[in-house]
Amino acid sequence: MSDPRLHSLHLEGQPRRDSFRAARQALQAACGSQTLAGDLRLLDDEERLGASTVAAPPGVSPNPIANRFTFYLKDGTNIYPLHLGLNSIGRLPDNDVIIRDECVSRRHCAVVIHSDLRCELHDVASKNGTLLNGKKIPSPTKLQSGDQITLCNRRLTFHIAEAAPEPIVVPAG
Repeated sequence: MSDPRLHSLHLEGQPRRDSFRAARQALQAACGSQTLAGDLRLLDDEERLGASTVAAPPGVSPNPIANRFTFYLKDGTNIYPLHLGLNSIGRLPDNDVIIRDECVSRRHCAVVIHSDLRCELHDVASKNGTLLNGKKIPSPTKLQSGDQITLCNRRLTFHIAEAAPEPIVVPAG
């Protein structure tokens, strides 16, 4: 499946294009079919109809454990919600998280949230690198709630919050 957020057209004729493509391939392999299947936004209408047989509304994972948690990045007062699957981060307007800073690459990094709640950070061959808790990440790295992600001069904090349980409705009677 080709994810439009990972096209390398923005690197046409640049030496980083091969690095980006290698990073993209590793990122797509890391997602795996379980995680991508949970990212219903990437499915076409026919696939989405097939996925609806698991009784989950569009955009909601059929995994009830994943539905109990909220994932987001926080940058000062800005909150960027994340979803199950691939979350691209960069300057281009079609990224899931858009950082308007000339120092940030057009496709800088990605956060992958797996259906089993594992989370990882991938640098996508960014020009200035991606730091996790002050250290440059050489390869995909596990994320935990409270981790600091630095893109140039921008610091984002990764959060996992457990959603409040839905109230149990007891029928009158």
